[in-house]
Amino acid sequence: MASILVLHGPNLNLLGSREPEVYGRDTLEAINTRLALRAAAAGHELLAFQSNAEHALVERVQATRADGTAIVLVNPAAFTHTSVALRDAFAAVRTPFIEVHLSNPHAREPFRHHSYLSDLAVGVVCGFGAHSY
Repeated sequence: MASILVLHGPNLNLLGSREPEVYGRDTLEAINTRLALRAAAAGHELLAFQSNAEHALVERVQATRADGTAIVLVNPAAFTHTSVALRDAFAAVRTPFIEVHLSNPHAREPFRHHSYLSDLAVGVVCGFGAHSY
């Protein structure tokens, strides 16, 4: 059994009501429930954590060093384009991660085109709404 961590960045707690034309109508709770059911069906454990605070996400990434997390699915949201701290946390712990985005940042405003995480990630999935997870 693998332990999978799903990290959700800032404003993702507003999914379902925040710009549904961009992010879809699924709530964060619905996404987490579907992911947990799929993980359990495959014999894995899934833990989900959301925070609007960069330091809380960094601390959770750092905890993966010792808590048995096999892989992280991370939707860093706006921290994708700004957080050297989150990047440094992933580099320090070396826990493999996949970067996930509900929308396609490359099809949006130019400031969203750069990610501080993509080059460290095992892979990047974007643009498929809740199915990106």
